[in-house]
Amino acid sequence: MASAALELMGFFLGLLGLLGTLVATVLPYWQISAHIGSNIVTAVANMRGLWMECVYQSTGAFQCETYNSMLALPSDLQASRALMVISIVLSILAIALASLGMQCTLCLEGSGAVKSRVAGAGGGLFLTAGFLALIPVSWTTHEVVQTFYRPNIPSSMKFELGECLYVGLASALISMLGGGMLCVSCCEEQEGGRGRRHAGGYPYPVGGGMSGTGVRTTSQLYRNPTLQAGGLNPPSRGQTLVRSTSDSSHSSAHVQGAKKPTAAGYDITGYV
Repeated sequence: MASAALELMGFFLGLLGLLGTLVATVLPYWQISAHIGSNIVTAVANMRGLWMECVYQSTGAFQCETYNSMLALPSDLQASRALMVISIVLSILAIALASLGMQCTLCLEGSGAVKSRVAGAGGGLFLTAGFLALIPVSWTTHEVVQTFYRPNIPSSMKFELGECLYVGLASALISMLGGGMLCVSCCEEQEGGRGRRHAGGYPYPVGGGMSGTGVRTTSQLYRNPTLQAGGLNPPSRGQTLVRSTSDSSHSSAHVQGAKKPTAAGYDITGYV
């Protein structure tokens, strides 16, 4: 049950991380113009993203323009685009694999350790997707901070951290956390499976002489009712029949002290 709860928590955290990464990739709020120094007029705000650059006016007008040429963009912006897109694709694949490998689903039922390994592979993809999304977010954050504190850059050219950077950072960490939970649940399930396979038989422990069958440790003493019928002498102590319900090699009915084996004793119900 603990591994199933971890799988569900990791799956939903990975799904939440995917949604956050998708929002951070599409929206243009990566860099927002800073209103400092002589640039204190807030009538116009410039915003930059991975795919477009937008202008917001105090009158309520909001205009965006996409980047016309991809090859004319800076190399860091192109790399950020590629990493975010790859992160989204890996997250989608991770959701598909996690859906197949979780214990609460009926897919791959009865396949044993393969199902848990598929869930672990989904967790690994979530970890990779979160790490790839963390790279461009951290890179852009470092660039914005370094540019903001350069004295040779005018105030009108400086930008501050946008909301998409915070959303992207949180989404990357959540995706990595969800992937880690899936991997841990997979390891716990495999360890539990090994413990169950090496344990004794169900519901009783395996005896020394037999394997794969249950053992009943109780033994009972019976007397053959045919020997106690009228006209016959009662059996002596040496002719007492002993029947053991154990499934070991020494659990057959036998006569103690007799030269020849006699008929097997009867159980409580009267059947042999």
